[in-house]
Amino acid sequence: MIQTVFPVESLEGSITIPGSKSHTIRALLIASLAEGESLLSSPLDSSDTRSCIVLCRALGAEITEEDSAWRVQGTGGIVKPVEDEIDVGNSGTSLYLGAGAAALGKKKIVLTGDEQIRSRPVQPLISSLSDLGADAVSVKKNGSAPIRIKGPLKGGKTRIECPTSQYLSSLLLALPLAEGDSEIEVPLLHEKPYVEMTLDWLDRQGIRYENDGFARFRIFGGQRYSAFESLIPGDFSTATFFLCAAAITGSTITLENLHMNDPQGDKEVAEILARMGCAVTIQKRAITISGKAMEGRVIDMNAIPDALPAMAVSACYARGTTELVNVPQARLKETDRIAVMREELSKCGADIEERSDGLVIRHSPLKGGTVWSHRDHRIAMAMAVGALGAERPIAIRDAEVVAVTVPQFFPLLRSLYT
Repeated sequence: MIQTVFPVESLEGSITIPGSKSHTIRALLIASLAEGESLLSSPLDSSDTRSCIVLCRALGAEITEEDSAWRVQGTGGIVKPVEDEIDVGNSGTSLYLGAGAAALGKKKIVLTGDEQIRSRPVQPLISSLSDLGADAVSVKKNGSAPIRIKGPLKGGKTRIECPTSQYLSSLLLALPLAEGDSEIEVPLLHEKPYVEMTLDWLDRQGIRYENDGFARFRIFGGQRYSAFESLIPGDFSTATFFLCAAAITGSTITLENLHMNDPQGDKEVAEILARMGCAVTIQKRAITISGKAMEGRVIDMNAIPDALPAMAVSACYARGTTELVNVPQARLKETDRIAVMREELSKCGADIEERSDGLVIRHSPLKGGTVWSHRDHRIAMAMAVGALGAERPIAIRDAEVVAVTVPQFFPLLRSLYT
């Protein structure tokens, strides 16, 4: 599908931000491993979270979909897969976090996904699962999916570098259900807020662990997850695109269903845009932003790599120079987002330079043109936001990929048109 987005003079109104993908997937996995029936209210319904439903059902959980809620009958931590091969589609979160859950069972399972997923590195997680008692290998011996896993996890010691936080989150979610205690040494960790989110879920469950400054963890084995009820909060990663839309167009909009006390890292985007010159007002359950003339600055993106595409297009409209730095892991997402944003923004007239760990963007409002999403949902949404302030429309090829996380993205955006 080609989606053409036209420039607008301004945006106006309020929208409700859909549920968090990261929270929804963590909730699904914990509920699937818990004893009893859990209720997830207002979960994100997208292709990524449906991939996680496929995974959880294949691992033995029963999931019933109701209006604005999912009921999950857990396995009690006894993983008895009903499928030999599980396809997680385009969901990297489901692949990584699901690998730890799959390693709790005694039956051999193969985890795979689409072409993008099969190109993403997973060897560090495979090696750690093996250290901790599972039999885990890359089927094609290339360090990527498909992954063949057979448990059960027994516990022990491992050392793992985490250019993606999802390696560590996978271990933290699975190891409380292992037979023995475990120690994880973490010499490298990017995306710390996502680990904080995982630990928040463990705290809600009363899971016992020790955290030595995120450099070393001790997880006590032989624990269990309990059934729970949870309202899934709004997704700050989704909100990022609408915050940036207001910033680019000089508009005032309100984003509801957002809680600044939530551990999601992308809430920092609101603070970054405020430092660049926008007016941001934080309410109890909402954020109101008024776009103002933005000034470029150096922005450390290490904790918020998913915000790189949206911040790159915003930087085109900021006076002076903006540097997005310390985010090499952005190259390991659905696409190499550093290279792809440089390529696609250049097509629209951006003055942009690629560095090994980020981008340098000089003031260069977009002119318009035709771009490609590279089948990456965040690239598609970012280019749509960039089009709002462009001289001419921007046509986005394969724009339907936004359904991976925000199926209603374009209707929500259009609802703000004045």
